[in-house]
Amino acid sequence: MSQPLATISGRPAPPLAHHFESMKQQHDSAVLGMWVFLLTEILLFSGLFVGYAVYRALHPEVFQAASQLLDWRMGMLNTFVLLTSSLTMALAVRAAQLGRHRQLALLLASTLALAGVFLVVKYFEYSHKLHRGIAPGFWFSPHGAEAAGLADLPYARNFFSIYFVMTALHGIHVLIGMAAIGWLLARARRQDFGGEYYYPVECVGLYWHLVDLVWIYLFPLLYLID
Repeated sequence: MSQPLATISGRPAPPLAHHFESMKQQHDSAVLGMWVFLLTEILLFSGLFVGYAVYRALHPEVFQAASQLLDWRMGMLNTFVLLTSSLTMALAVRAAQLGRHRQLALLLASTLALAGVFLVVKYFEYSHKLHRGIAPGFWFSPHGAEAAGLADLPYARNFFSIYFVMTALHGIHVLIGMAAIGWLLARARRQDFGGEYYYPVECVGLYWHLVDLVWIYLFPLLYLID
């Protein structure tokens, strides 16, 4: 159970949980816990990347042909959006460390808005594919394959199954990140963070950088197949 320390300038000092001896120990434990969690996330996506590598090695011509149906411009736009959001998130961590409350709130709101832009672009991309009958697995329409010029490539559904699973899982992580950033934004407006207590912003920032890093791998592997 957390309890506030002595007040500073009439406001409660950063909360220190009873099982920690100092704010530094609490900070280090939180960051270490986040790194352990991120390791499990890396293992999750690593399994998907291995599956991708196996199928691509078995059917390289299918992956090359099917990837032509992905709009690399939308993928590039989303790459730029997420890279920018990583910058605003990193600046938000710095603002929290310095106790710049207004700047922190603005940067978190900017990160949240950029994440929303990413999902909107992905929505339009998904809508276009589904409208043409291009979907994962058993929902992959023979008519859609014929219209897309993939009728002679029976394993095209494997590529799009991998595409939808990997990008949808990544999108779920974006949604989780947005929820966490929204929580930080609400607390930033209450001026909860400062020089002694900023590790919630740092931990969410680490998570968000991992989400961005996964997309940096997904973009060339799915959209830029020669």
